[in-house]
Amino acid sequence: MIRFLAALATICLSTACARASCEGGRPPNIILFLVDDMGQQDASVPMLDRASLLNQRFRTPHLARLASRGVRFSNAYSAAPVCTPSRTSILCGQSPARTHITYWTLARDTDTSARHEHLVQPRWEVNGLQPSPDLLPELLRKSGYRTIHAGKAHWGAAGTDGADPLAMGFDVNIAGHAAGAPGSYLGRDHFKDSARKQRGKLPPEEAPPSVWDVPGLGRWHGTDTWLDDAIAREASDAIGSAVREDKPFFLAFCPYGVHAPIMPDPRFADDYPGLDDTERAYASMVAAVDDALGQLVARCEALGVLDSTVIVFTSDNGGLSAHARGAAPDGEKHHTHNAPLRSGKGSAYEGGIRVPFVAAGPGIPARSTPDPTPLVGTDLYPTFLALAGIRAPAGRVLDGVDLSPVLSPVLSPVPGAVGAMPDRTILFHQPHKWGPDGPGIEPFSAIRRGDWKLIWFHDDLGLGAPRLELYDLAHDPGETKDCASTHPERREQLARILRAALEEAHAQLPGRRDGTGPIPIPGAAIAGSP
Repeated sequence: MIRFLAALATICLSTACARASCEGGRPPNIILFLVDDMGQQDASVPMLDRASLLNQRFRTPHLARLASRGVRFSNAYSAAPVCTPSRTSILCGQSPARTHITYWTLARDTDTSARHEHLVQPRWEVNGLQPSPDLLPELLRKSGYRTIHAGKAHWGAAGTDGADPLAMGFDVNIAGHAAGAPGSYLGRDHFKDSARKQRGKLPPEEAPPSVWDVPGLGRWHGTDTWLDDAIAREASDAIGSAVREDKPFFLAFCPYGVHAPIMPDPRFADDYPGLDDTERAYASMVAAVDDALGQLVARCEALGVLDSTVIVFTSDNGGLSAHARGAAPDGEKHHTHNAPLRSGKGSAYEGGIRVPFVAAGPGIPARSTPDPTPLVGTDLYPTFLALAGIRAPAGRVLDGVDLSPVLSPVLSPVPGAVGAMPDRTILFHQPHKWGPDGPGIEPFSAIRRGDWKLIWFHDDLGLGAPRLELYDLAHDPGETKDCASTHPERREQLARILRAALEEAHAQLPGRRDGTGPIPIPGAAIAGSP
């Protein structure tokens, strides 16, 4: 299956390269707008067929305008339910199962996994992604693009080269480093962790440093500027520089919002009466992200390059719900902030991995209804290379596919080719437990194939057999009815496909904490198990 997808990607890339060559045209500018922890429902524009209660809660007019120019996807996924593995998969085009970057990173040579009662996590790439000539920004840079990173990076651990965007193929780095969250969203705190926590006790300049402090934004210190606003202004200036130098640009704009700490943006906090303080603050952070999108679009329009710029808006994982949130529309404070999707960040369920996804730009026609094609963040690597007319590195295994055929009939002679692939398998693998507790927040592997999703939870709870859950997402996106017992043939078929996908990727699995033997898996043993 992987070889088939790689072959399809090669065909699409060849088509794109030939098309760019014969037309002699300039490649498009590309903006990847990658929000942190934004759930699929955290926008006023619905990603599903109908608006949810959460869509009615938020105000994202700039995202709505972007969607009106392009296409929304209702079945878009992040490669993982937490940040580092999801973000690194975009840069390298490979799944976390293959790279063994299966959890979030922070300090060098340090395992950040939460302790599981019954399982011990396998060895994994605790330092995250490191420099390589095959990374997406490096390939774009070598082909003449000005490559700009702005905002959260979180690809490699502190003290490693992977923590520095300038070592990862970017010409410009605005505020990116190892940590996955900001110390503060306020310029008057100097965006520092201890300044936020000790506000009023110490001047920000005297507050002790922390790994969470956002670097490189000294010009905004002591002002009332919101963090993502400052980053958007500097990113807009970087776009201007690229245009003045007549260079196509790739901008990875990665706001720190809406990741914790949940803080109110004073510009928007009063726009959400009726919500509790936490949810009002959260809604203002969503509005701040949307405002940043509006700034980038406005700058591209003012510079005359909007019509030659492809913009993709998405998130690195599902929305936060297990902790730190206020009341959802149903009154609950946990696990329902992505309704109708189940659970949230860190979970194997749809709320943890299904994300908003909007694409607009040259050759992408406006569509009034969401596109149901299943896609995953790993697809952005071959898609952006194809749009730029760049061939993928020879011999490199890609777990993503080029989406240009489904984005636009203009970009491929085979309209809807990806959407017409009923046998595409999307693999998810997180053999770790995220910190908070909640539905599906435990070590797991899963696949989506067609409309069906199979989840294998690694802890068998003493049952002596694999714990499998099966869902028909076309009719039950909220995963309310487990079909594992009512559809045994499909369950076993997908279990074999899951096993094969894990074996092909050389995925690693956890071991039993009590040392009583390997965990029961669907079928034969998997290479790489401890």
